[in-house]
Amino acid sequence: MGLRRRMAASYVMVTAAAVLAVEAVLLGLYVPSLVSGSDLQSRLQDQAGRDAKVLSLTLTKLAALSPGVPVEELLVMAARDSGDAISLSGTPLGDDSGVMISKTGTGRSGRPIEVLADRRGQVIGSSAQDVYATGSVLPVPLSSGGNTGKTPAGKAMWWVSPVLFSSTGMPGGGQAPAKGASTGGKAGKDPSRGEGFTTAAYVFVQAPLGYAAPPGTSSSLYPLLLPGVLALSLVLPVGLLFGMLSTRRLIGRVQRLAAVTGAVSQGDFRPRVPVTPGDEVGRLEESFNAMTERLSGSVAAERLLAEADARQAERARIARELHDSISQDLFSLSLLAAGMRRAAPQTLRPQADSMERTAARAMREMQALLLELRPVALEDAGLVPALHELCRAYESRLGIRVDAVLDEVTLPPAVEHAVLRLVQESIGNAIKHAEPELVEVRLRRTGDAVTVEVRDDGEGFDPASAAAGHGMGLTMMRERVRELGGSLRLSTEPGDGTTVTARLPLPPARWESAPGAGEEPPR
Repeated sequence: MGLRRRMAASYVMVTAAAVLAVEAVLLGLYVPSLVSGSDLQSRLQDQAGRDAKVLSLTLTKLAALSPGVPVEELLVMAARDSGDAISLSGTPLGDDSGVMISKTGTGRSGRPIEVLADRRGQVIGSSAQDVYATGSVLPVPLSSGGNTGKTPAGKAMWWVSPVLFSSTGMPGGGQAPAKGASTGGKAGKDPSRGEGFTTAAYVFVQAPLGYAAPPGTSSSLYPLLLPGVLALSLVLPVGLLFGMLSTRRLIGRVQRLAAVTGAVSQGDFRPRVPVTPGDEVGRLEESFNAMTERLSGSVAAERLLAEADARQAERARIARELHDSISQDLFSLSLLAAGMRRAAPQTLRPQADSMERTAARAMREMQALLLELRPVALEDAGLVPALHELCRAYESRLGIRVDAVLDEVTLPPAVEHAVLRLVQESIGNAIKHAEPELVEVRLRRTGDAVTVEVRDDGEGFDPASAAAGHGMGLTMMRERVRELGGSLRLSTEPGDGTTVTARLPLPPARWESAPGAGEEPPR
């Protein structure tokens, strides 16, 4: 609410400043005429300056209340609304200073006359319609100041004062006069000289030479200040109301932005700010939403990284436990079975031999499991070096020949992880279930796909009975490949080894896939 009040107050201040600027300009122009002396020209200047000031303030007020109305129409309205405050009607004003325009007089040349003319000299209003009729053109040059010469009413002295008009600074930013309206001369920058304002019309006052002012006239600033005070009392409430209404929507947008900012500061990155394009606040809303998206993505990536690190730490812990406890027990069991085979009677040797083979097979499976749990530095080394390292580990730990033929390929991260896990799972299954002597690993890229093949010369198995010992591993491999839009083919027969072939497509969309699809790959 504080921001709305401050913005509304700024509108009021601008409005008041505009009215005060007009007041200051007009006072600067017309006050010298109020204190200039008692001769006829000073009184003519006094009269013309006072009425021009009243018309200027009335014109400015009408422009604020009726934006877009042409200046010519505003002048007619200003002359009508000013009424008895000026002397165009020919009504005597008891508190006026100057020549005291009056309907009374002796002949056409025995009285003062006041005329309101536009910038072209066409009469808009006159206190002597028999001399200067409305719509006629003044026969004297319209330039600010006084002069003496022959007029339609005879030889006389006159004074011309400009009626100034300003449409800037009014509530709503002001509007220029309508198209086709006379807007006056050039605008300057010095308010004390009328610059920055437009001459809309002229007040022309003439009197016969030697005309004497009626007794009791006096000079006063009150008629000049009163219209300004009235204008302020009118435009200040209008400016306040306009400021409150015009800032309501903007303040609502700022408040929504502040509320979402508070939610984000508390760690909730889900809310978004409705974007209203076209202004600076709209660009701020767009930038805020983009920033929130990036923060949300960064937090999600950190969470996934933390979960992956936790899984890797748990795998390492399980591998240590298996190596330190179960592997040692299996090794001891294998030694005991070998001793029993040698020392047992002939009738018990087959059972001891079976126990020894079972212990050896369990140790091989345990070693293969430890290698599966062993992290492989895929992110640091790349896919091909990581696969070579994996094959060497199986050869050195289990004494099985692993022949790797790997093409240098550049793959998206998701495909690299899938290939690594597929090779690791296939070699582990072969060692645990097929007792191979040779495992062959092939990696090649053909067109828009990559083909991975793992072949062993082990015992093989019946695919129909795969669920008995191979179902879980095969199911996981198929799911991983299917998630990337690929296909998995298994070729095996009892006694003829096993071949696992996977083909993974590489469309551009897959390059943007997150590495978190499926099971998190080892690192």
